[in-house]
Amino acid sequence: MTFTLAFLSQTARIAQSLDADRIERMAVGLARVRDQGGRVFFIGVGGGAGHASHAVCDFRKLGHIECYAPTDNVSELTARINDEGWETSYSEWLAGSRLSGKDAIFVFSVGGGNQEKGVSRNLVSALNHAKQVGAAVFGVVGRDGGHTAAVGDVVLVIPTVDHSLVTPHVEGFQAIVWHLLVSHPAVARQTTKWEAVTGAVRP
Repeated sequence: MTFTLAFLSQTARIAQSLDADRIERMAVGLARVRDQGGRVFFIGVGGGAGHASHAVCDFRKLGHIECYAPTDNVSELTARINDEGWETSYSEWLAGSRLSGKDAIFVFSVGGGNQEKGVSRNLVSALNHAKQVGAAVFGVVGRDGGHTAAVGDVVLVIPTVDHSLVTPHVEGFQAIVWHLLVSHPAVARQTTKWEAVTGAVRP
């Protein structure tokens, strides 16, 4: 079997094994945050940061949810890293944004953060701050889910089917899941452009 066929086969296996009920709960939870006047803060590192920026666009435009990502303002982010350190860069940004119990954070991470192993400690600090103020915690993560899965309210862990391809599969499915969520009837408030142009409607 070629690498391409093997990768696609693994992708199909992962899709079939995702916890659909958990994704449904995530959609309902995100709609609840919007309906109670809350905001969603998307956070991630590396590929997760890119996902966060894209998700902010989609959930603001299509879901009419007020959303932000700390990585969208490189000036503030690098100032915080330079002056205060990487570990608190996201948590202090959330504190400055007055994160509250009406709000939520949404984590995109391959490992979910691990304080003891020194991995994504900025995510761990952000999660701890969210729990302190009573904000909801959502996430799409991989491996064992790390700190995100341990403290989150609704967290989807992407199953591992090949230990040599954890990162590409997790990051690929993060995009699939958030596009599912922003298209979900509980969340969607606006039709995407091409579907509107062609007159396509969901049955």
